[in-house]
Amino acid sequence: MLIIGSVLLLIVAIAVEHYCQLPTWQLLLAYLPAYLLVGHETLKEAAEGIAHGDVFNEHFLMAVATIGALCIGFLPGADTEFAEAVFVMLFFQIGELFEGYAEGKSRDSIAHLMDIRPDVAHVATSDHADEVVKDVSPDKVEKDSVIIVRPGEKVPLDGIVIDGASSLNTVALTGESMPREVYAGDEVISGCINLSGLIRVRTTKPYGESTVSKILQLVEHASENKSKSETFITRFARIYTPIVVFAAIALALLPPLFSGNFATSFPVWLYRALMFLVVSCPCALVISVPLSFFGGIGGASRNGILVKGANYMDILAKTGTVVFDKTGTLTHGKFAVEAVHPDTCDEQQLLHLAAHVEHFSTHPIGAALRDAFPNEATDGCKITQVEEVAGKGIKARVGDDEVCVGNTKMMETIGADWHDCTHPGTIIHVAINGSYAGHIVINDLVKEDSAEALRTLKELGIAKTVMLTGDRREVGERVANQLQIDEYHTELLPNDKVEHVARLLREKPKDSFLAFVGDGINDAPVLASADVGIAMGALGSDAAIEAADVVLMDDKPSKIALAIRIARKTTAIARQNVAFAIGIKVGVLALASCGLATMWMAVFADVGVTVLAVLNAMRTLK
Repeated sequence: MLIIGSVLLLIVAIAVEHYCQLPTWQLLLAYLPAYLLVGHETLKEAAEGIAHGDVFNEHFLMAVATIGALCIGFLPGADTEFAEAVFVMLFFQIGELFEGYAEGKSRDSIAHLMDIRPDVAHVATSDHADEVVKDVSPDKVEKDSVIIVRPGEKVPLDGIVIDGASSLNTVALTGESMPREVYAGDEVISGCINLSGLIRVRTTKPYGESTVSKILQLVEHASENKSKSETFITRFARIYTPIVVFAAIALALLPPLFSGNFATSFPVWLYRALMFLVVSCPCALVISVPLSFFGGIGGASRNGILVKGANYMDILAKTGTVVFDKTGTLTHGKFAVEAVHPDTCDEQQLLHLAAHVEHFSTHPIGAALRDAFPNEATDGCKITQVEEVAGKGIKARVGDDEVCVGNTKMMETIGADWHDCTHPGTIIHVAINGSYAGHIVINDLVKEDSAEALRTLKELGIAKTVMLTGDRREVGERVANQLQIDEYHTELLPNDKVEHVARLLREKPKDSFLAFVGDGINDAPVLASADVGIAMGALGSDAAIEAADVVLMDDKPSKIALAIRIARKTTAIARQNVAFAIGIKVGVLALASCGLATMWMAVFADVGVTVLAVLNAMRTLK
């Protein structure tokens, strides 16, 4: 509204100047309302900057330039520049409007994460036979409380479902639109939206330690870690602005002093100095570069990629080596049946018997066998005489048959004539009534999109991919060959991984960086030693959020390539803005010093360049 009002007043003032022959001071009074209406905030900011010792800022430059343009008409032989002064301030405010809009859009891209903040928690308490539900603030809920989450509400705290089933919308956390099904016994994290059924959740953490709290803290502090580009621009502006002010003063005074006719030439050189000030305002650089990185961080967050600061955007963009942990990063980190090789029965019978014998086992291998035959708990078979043989396996009676499930030592103990398997993985042998029945291969399966992730990284020009794992050589070799990883090392202890990363850091090119991708829990030392640490599959993992520089909120390795692509686009746009702004400004400054530039060229070199740079920076949001 101020801009529209100022435009109308400016049109009136121009009409008055055109149709009325007024003296200079009366003409100034005609233009002052338009100038003050649109420029009072800038003048106020300039005055406050002077009062607080921050003299050389863009508001000071604009105030000096426009006030000088208003005063220049009172010099002998000089033309009035009242209209130009109002136009400069008007276009400056239009530029500020564009900047505010762009910054608002950037903040909106971050603000979608703030929507995950829960408003209330329904705490269930027992009062004799009747249950009482109290609505309290999430930060007042203690650990091990029972909360009720109704359909359409946000899950307020991390916990475990103790009753009910539902679908959870995790899009604000992971960027994935596919709902996640949860049942009794499943873990849920704060920030998800309950879509369908009512669930009861026993909280496992207070609000301050919950996933939603950790994420909000991370996002709110992301702007504190500035990129090298931002740091350079900030320092540049602090040094550049006072130099420009003194250069403008010299431009206004020195040529007239040496011309021999100070009174005649001073208005000309003062006008050039004022243009010099308008052009030299570093708004385009100071605004657009941080805005580019802020937009990039927001765009990444929309895809479930949390970057802890713009400095990590710089590093990601120049990453040339990516080092992976295997378990939980490239693989699921959970045992599953990969192959069944029966000898004397069919595959289903072999799985059926093995799952029954492992019915009471808490070992991950037992869980893998039960998952492969989920009907074992309801098919009515009677399991008796269960005996676990230390270091060998388990034997039990399933119906009328004695079934032994275990390693080769178990087979040798009972005298079963077993045979080896060339398939890489953990081999579980099965014998029925002392006779060998076959074996089952169990492996930590490679994630569905790991191959795509490695392929995309190669397409992005990543020079080297490396896998470090504590697994056996044959297991690591199988995964590395399957994913076509350049280099791999197996049977490593945590300190061995640190040593390998240190070696890779020494070997990488000088202008390239190394990223380590791990689960953020047992890989904290390596995450810290890499140029940039990326926590993989960090949904609900406090350790990952704390240890890593970049947090991927889902379990997809393909997001690594997306993070690098976003970082490269962001830094490219920031560089474009720097080159464009400096190039235009240097050109117009040179013209202004020679008297070949007009005030309109100066306005474009300042406000026009700022608007174009801000619009360019907004591309990082896409």
